[in-house]
This record gives sequence, structure tokens and C-alpha cells, in this order.
Amino acid sequence: MRVNPCYIVFLHIYVCASFHRLFIYMYICVLQVSGMRIYTSGEVEAVNGTDVRLKCTFESSSPININLVVISWTFRPLGPGREESVFHFQQRPYPPVEGIFRKRIVWAGDVMGRDASIIIREVKFTYNGTYICQVKNPPDVHGSVGQIKLRVVTTASFSELLLLALAIGGGIAVVVILLIIIVSCRRCKKRRQRQMEGNEEAPRKERKDPTVW
Repeated sequence: MRVNPCYIVFLHIYVCASFHRLFIYMYICVLQVSGMRIYTSGEVEAVNGTDVRLKCTFESSSPININLVVISWTFRPLGPGREESVFHFQQRPYPPVEGIFRKRIVWAGDVMGRDASIIIREVKFTYNGTYICQVKNPPDVHGSVGQIKLRVVTTASFSELLLLALAIGGGIAVVVILLIIIVSCRRCKKRRQRQMEGNEEAPRKERKDPTVW
């Protein structure tokens, strides 16, 4: 039985295409399983001249090795301008030695705790923009990056002022309640002492002189 050569060629092409699709599918699955996942707050508001924490945490499918983990932060300004390196970590923190962030960046993370956060000291209006957090933990080097949009304002927003007022009011209320409890306890203690002293003096007054008939 003779086999048509065209059929053999078609079968060969079909098998090769199937293996190619299978390889691509497996590659995508590996990337999805081993991809680095990074979490950020998305947007942060800070008052001009204050410190702000840019929180960035990550998850990796590979064991964390502090000697291999690489963390990098970059800054993209709102207006025209190039991206600028903000911070780098590789076995130890490397804050910037030049540029607008010189002496302004403090490492606030914990690699073993999967935390890549930093603190910006005394923020300025020129710090308005997008901060990009990227983490690599070989062999887990693929995945999306985290982004935080920082907005530097003159005064705190109403929601922040409300939270601050609630926090202060709550603290004052706790102190007042504690003082009331302390004063009440002292009064109860003094009242019990007076009652005990009165109970001890009563029998003495009722005693009579044995010489009197």
C-alpha cells in the first residue's frame, strides 16, 4: 500500500505545530507559576516636608535567598524627564549618592519577611510621580512590577485630618476613662477604710467602766 507523500508532509507539519503549541503552553504555565508577585498601595498622599513610607511586598515561588534577592526602585516624574534610580538592594541597601533623592531614602524593608518598602524623608513637590518597585529572586525573575503614585500636597486631606482627629479624640477618651476608674477605685478604698474604722470604734464606745454600777 503506497502512502501519498503529500499526506506524510502534512502529518509532519501537523505534529511539529502541535509540539510547538504544547511547548508555548508549558512555557506560559511555568511563567505563571514561578512569576514574582508584587503588591503596593497604588496611591499615596504625603504633606510637603514630611516623611512617607512606600510599601512594597512580594511573593515568590522560590525560597527566599537574601544573597540572591535584588530589589530596585525607580522614579518616573509627572512631567517630562527621564526615569531616575531611587534605591537598590543587593545583599545590603544602596541608597542614591546623587540626584534629587540623595540622603532622602531610608531602607524600611525586610527581605526575609518579603518586604521591600522604603521611606522618603522630607518629601518635596518635585517628588510627585510614579515609583516603581521591582524584585528578583533567582530563578524567580519574571513577573509584573509594583507601582505607587505619590502625590505631595500642601496640607493633609479632610479624610486624613478626620482620622487624626479621631485618633487624638480616642486617645483622650481612653485617658479620661482611666482617670475616672483610678479615682473611683481610690474613693471606694477610702470608703471601705472608713467603714472598717467605724466598725472598730463602735464596740469601744459601748464598753462601760466596770467600777460604775
